[in-house]
Amino acid sequence: MPEEKKHVDLQIVGKEYGLSYSKGLMAQSIMATGLPPDRAYHVAREVERHLIESGDTSITLAHLQKIAQQVLGEAEGQSFTERYRRWRMLGELEKPIIILIGGATGVGKSTLATQVAHRLGVTRLTSTDAIRQAMRAFFSPELMPAIHFSSFEAGQSVKRAPKGVNRDIAGYLEQVEKVSVGVNAIIERSIKEGTRMVIEGAHLVPGYLKDDLWNKALVIQAVLACTDEDRHKGHFYVRDQETGGVRSLKKYVQNMEKIRLVQDYLVQAAREANVPVVDNYNIDDAIKIVMGIVLDTVSRYQESTLGVEVS
Repeated sequence: MPEEKKHVDLQIVGKEYGLSYSKGLMAQSIMATGLPPDRAYHVAREVERHLIESGDTSITLAHLQKIAQQVLGEAEGQSFTERYRRWRMLGELEKPIIILIGGATGVGKSTLATQVAHRLGVTRLTSTDAIRQAMRAFFSPELMPAIHFSSFEAGQSVKRAPKGVNRDIAGYLEQVEKVSVGVNAIIERSIKEGTRMVIEGAHLVPGYLKDDLWNKALVIQAVLACTDEDRHKGHFYVRDQETGGVRSLKKYVQNMEKIRLVQDYLVQAAREANVPVVDNYNIDDAIKIVMGIVLDTVSRYQESTLGVEVS
């Protein structure tokens, strides 16, 4: 098998800098269109081949992106070309992007959030579970009992649920209110610092977060769901295997009815607030949909504020 040619000396140049071409970074930018890793790396290799055949030793970033867009279109079609163009708009944004991915326990939020952050080059990724855990260190079970249970078990902290409200949902919402204080603080800091961030968790219920500073950022919300109960249970099986039983399958399966109840509440809240609900029947498709939501939102923002025409 012939050795693959490499253009090790090719430099991406600007007015005051020069960087070596990276096939890995090119693939990452291509994945922002929603393409799975294998297809993205295929396109990145085709871009590299194009550069090798050109014989050039340097190229501007704008020219490189133009070549990448052309190769992507030839390999995957015009829709991905448009998505790549929209991804490039991210670098022109003056506001930070904050992506909030809500969802009940076990629907795949962590996996989705990690992949979305990677594709967008976002290095700040956190979960509401981490925020809740930090709060537990400061507030004892006697002082704030709701946060010392899992989201689907918080009903145990409720002495008396309001009339007509399910006990488990009442406990869950009490926990959401407490954890939202920490979530709001992190979002506020990210906005003030102008940094991009992805937050995921069961406590990101539409309507429960403080949004008075959201006009200073591009905040994008989505709720992930798993409508197929068997697939939902399957996520817990995988989690059990991956953690060696640390996150026990038995506990989650026994509480499946409560977990699904929380999911139903989250989905209803999302629909009432016009927040997209993404069904995680297939993780690659879910990633593609969420990336589409992000890129479409960026395009609409650019069009409305900067007069950028979106095709």
